[in-house]
Amino acid sequence: MSRTVSPSSKKPYGVARVAGLWGLARSSFYAARHRKRHPREEQKRGPKVLSDAELVTAIRQLLDEAVFSGEGYRKIWARLRHQGIRTSKDRVLQLLRENQLLSPARAPEPVRGNPHEGTIIAELPNQMWGTDATATFTEAEGTVTVFAAIDHCTAECIGIHAVKKATRFQALEPIRQGVKEQFGAFSAGNAAGLSLRHDHGSVYMSDDFQNEIRFLGIESSPAFVRQPEGNGCIERFFRTLKEQLLWIRHFRDLEELRTALIEFRNRYNHQWILQRLNYRTPLQAHRDFALELQPAA
Repeated sequence: MSRTVSPSSKKPYGVARVAGLWGLARSSFYAARHRKRHPREEQKRGPKVLSDAELVTAIRQLLDEAVFSGEGYRKIWARLRHQGIRTSKDRVLQLLRENQLLSPARAPEPVRGNPHEGTIIAELPNQMWGTDATATFTEAEGTVTVFAAIDHCTAECIGIHAVKKATRFQALEPIRQGVKEQFGAFSAGNAAGLSLRHDHGSVYMSDDFQNEIRFLGIESSPAFVRQPEGNGCIERFFRTLKEQLLWIRHFRDLEELRTALIEFRNRYNHQWILQRLNYRTPLQAHRDFALELQPAA
């Protein structure tokens, strides 16, 4: 119809009449005619994506003109955006790495396996004890230290002691309490077969501490450096001690604190139940282990 000649005027029908009859906007007609007369290559919308070679050239130019040296890939990516070049951080990092354009950096240390991949739970009582120290506060003395020792099998607190000045000799007090109670006497070699887990604190690594536990026949078993889970039994006991006593009570002086610690130790050993002991108390578990060993004796 757009090419039909009017019988009256002998001229083709106009664009307005044809578009109106077809129900089309005249702008659509003119746009289609313009596309036909001026064809262009199809391309995606959005910013132009540079090829790898073009992007590397832009990056090299940035590095050559840099005011500061040693800028990382994130700042290079940001400076490219300032120039109107859009790309991703990962692509910038990949191209910098492939073209050896990254700033010199110390190589990361190789990932090593966890040196403590086993378990610290002993199979029987008095095979391994754990000892450590924590801090608390009294009104008279200020900050004081609490030393404690625990059995890695039954979680029984075998010794606890509080002092103002934490020395290597005071750190031995929970061990002395445990040896007297569990082995009956404090004498040479009396605790043979027992291992003692402790950290690398100066009081525990001192000659006096190591010589005394060696005198008792105890084997020193330091936890791995930066591996606090190696001393996890005593750490878990201290959490219970803080939540159930130290964080909820105020103490006038050291004597009141010591009395409270002895009372807590007895209450903990007799009444605190643990899931890994099948919800038994430490003393119940100790007695059950003793009964199991009797037929074999």
